[in-house]
Amino acid sequence: MASPEVPHTVVIGAGPAGLTAAYQLAARGAAVTVFEADDVVGGISRTVERDGWRFDIGGHRFFTKVAAVEALWREILPAQDFLLRPRMSRIYYQGKLYDYPLRALNALRNLGPGRAALAIGSYARARLRPPPDQSNYEAWLVARFGWRLYRTFFKTYTEKLWGIPVSEMPADWAAQRVKNLSLSSAIVNAVLPRRNQKDITSLIEEFHYPKYGPGMMWESCRDKVEKMGGTVTMDTAVATIHHERGRAVAVTVLSRTGERTRVPADQVISSTPLPALVLGMDPPAPPAVVEAAKDLRYRDYLTVALVVPAEFSFPDNWIYIHDPGVRVGRIQNYGSWSPYLVKEGRTCLGLEYFVFEGDDMWSKPDDELIGLGTRELEMLGLVRRGAVERGYVVRVAKAYPTYDQYYRRNVEIMREWLAENVPNVHPVGRNGMHRYNNADHSMLTAMLTVENILDGTRHDVWTVNVEEEYHEQRKTGATSGALTGTGTGRDAPIIPRGADARRPARDTSRCGAAGSSSVAGQGSG
Repeated sequence: MASPEVPHTVVIGAGPAGLTAAYQLAARGAAVTVFEADDVVGGISRTVERDGWRFDIGGHRFFTKVAAVEALWREILPAQDFLLRPRMSRIYYQGKLYDYPLRALNALRNLGPGRAALAIGSYARARLRPPPDQSNYEAWLVARFGWRLYRTFFKTYTEKLWGIPVSEMPADWAAQRVKNLSLSSAIVNAVLPRRNQKDITSLIEEFHYPKYGPGMMWESCRDKVEKMGGTVTMDTAVATIHHERGRAVAVTVLSRTGERTRVPADQVISSTPLPALVLGMDPPAPPAVVEAAKDLRYRDYLTVALVVPAEFSFPDNWIYIHDPGVRVGRIQNYGSWSPYLVKEGRTCLGLEYFVFEGDDMWSKPDDELIGLGTRELEMLGLVRRGAVERGYVVRVAKAYPTYDQYYRRNVEIMREWLAENVPNVHPVGRNGMHRYNNADHSMLTAMLTVENILDGTRHDVWTVNVEEEYHEQRKTGATSGALTGTGTGRDAPIIPRGADARRPARDTSRCGAAGSSSVAGQGSG
């Protein structure tokens, strides 16, 4: 074990948060060992490669308001490995594509004179006579956009993403989520000259992107950590965190071959899902804490990547599918992210499905999912029949921490117990803190944690939060912020437990193992 002056830190998970912590520790000469249950680094920010095709899981635009994170990105990856890419997203509804962020003239033109008049009338009625009870998200939206625009631009995608009716979602999160998506601002944006609108984060028009996908960043980070003396061990999950006399003292790791090894630790930084961390404690946490750990919920995700001729490419990074006749929620065009992700004369379209682990979609064999994706792509008219040449499936468990009405209480119970009983165990990142952070804020929690360990600072990493920062107008002089899908329902609502109770239960007892994809330490953008 390293001396107290140079503590040995075990990092659980090799996603953005975990590898950022390892990089900061190794750069300062501190001993660090990273354990990752998967065989690739990056968590949900990985780049998946199959037969020479590369897939960005979830889509990652590299923008941040955090100067230290921006500097670290540039330190990890040289400038020549970044591409400057145009940002484009649209909404697909009833066979037509609508600009996103919404532009009033485009939206009204696509709707046609008759439906546009009805939509405007619906909006006017809602403004004059809004729903009296706006405690749920549906009524809140209807009061501000009218029924017709709500059904067109909000309802379907939101329900696909979160798996429950919009009417069952409380409205208390809504104002931040659609703050910059008012009808009046859409009209202003329709008539103003186009510009690189970085004053509102949902209007960025270009971004930087690693030419081989986001995983390129984390593969480089892993290599630099190892070059500086750190260790990154793959295919190895942290099964147990041993603690005694008020501190964690070691972890037991489990390799894919079943070999168990006890590793001493002065500090533990964890980006594994928070329930897995708590349930992996030895001696076990008290029953109330265990119950809180088992009570957290997640939304899971899978991508069906389909190879098609380049003629079926489109300029969007992704298209939001608001058509209720198909199950796909969003379609990425990997060729629009980077030409290095695809092959000459071909592109690859990633159909994103939001699921619960163990449900009918998650459990379908790959060939059935590829068949479903192919049929839906043809139904939407985005490719001609028979154009799909091959397909791949990638499943990601625990992609989105779910906010139900009990999650704050559950997280607080676990957080307080960890702080009082194992203060040298530090949760970081999206799943590590059950916080809907993007990669840059996940990284920041890790950077501040390293300062706390090495410098004795007292940063409260729980105050690092993407929710307000990325949905408000950018302050003058600040760096442009990351897009989080404001207004599309991508962000995390607080979901009533009654609605969420239909999801299947699942085992979260193994630290570092996040389902078949093992995305410990993830932090998507």
